[in-house]
Amino acid sequence: MHTETVQPGLFTRLAEIGRQKATQDGRPETLYDRHGVLVVRVGDVVVKAHQADRELGEPFLARIRLAGALPDLVIGALGPPLTVEGRTVTLATFGEPVDPAKELPWEEGARLLAALHSEPVPADAPSWGRPARVARLVARLEDGPAEDAVRRAFTTLPAWIRGEEKEPEERTPCLIHGDWHLGQMVRAPGGRWRLIDIEDLGRGDPAWDLARPAALYSAGVLPPEDWERFLGAYREAGGPAVPAQDDPWTALDVPARSLAIQIAATCVISAGRKDRPLDGAEQAMVDACVRISAAGDAA
Repeated sequence: MHTETVQPGLFTRLAEIGRQKATQDGRPETLYDRHGVLVVRVGDVVVKAHQADRELGEPFLARIRLAGALPDLVIGALGPPLTVEGRTVTLATFGEPVDPAKELPWEEGARLLAALHSEPVPADAPSWGRPARVARLVARLEDGPAEDAVRRAFTTLPAWIRGEEKEPEERTPCLIHGDWHLGQMVRAPGGRWRLIDIEDLGRGDPAWDLARPAALYSAGVLPPEDWERFLGAYREAGGPAVPAQDDPWTALDVPARSLAIQIAATCVISAGRKDRPLDGAEQAMVDACVRISAAGDAA
């Protein structure tokens, strides 16, 4: 956490809004300032400026309403969104994020997802939609061996993920977070874990909420014992994304491959922007893309 930001004018405005809403004093600090998103904490309130080019119209309002109906699982917005300097801004109650220096809460995350996936799906729940981020990132890749490896792996994904065909009918839809990782969990006041970041919350295939840890495990980045903790807790909690006993990869294969490619593309773009070599974990994701290409289309 820090108080510097590359968006100082916006930081000042968000801090002012936070001071007006906060019930606890606190020096404004930047919690997140990446990918066009700025999150500022003031006391017990978090103020978030969302990406300027993200569609945040009626579907986003529906996601805010949906989150508000799930207070035991999600920290929702404190009221309707604001417009600040042309940006959509929301406020939420602050929660303590996952501390990477401590035991990671894989079981707690799995149980949160299983509970979310088991909730009744309201008739007006917005659709999560296709996983379009992987195609957007691959389109941004420049030339080079690592970039080529990611692009080749991308061609093995189903055409609907590549944006070349209509999305197929969902299997029995569930409520899903849509972009889950451990950074999407915080300890709410009272100490209970909650989900945050509701931009993708909606109706969809729950396997996509397990896709990131599955991809990291497949690439050798996530230790097998952590993956087993996560998957085991999810199954014990009755999560519907994977079979209770049978091979989980029948459901996870395509989502995990997609996220492996998405993560690899992000790593390559980040390294190229900073003109540095890939680190060990980043190279592992690119190596996973090479294996995906060698295996061909397993969808």
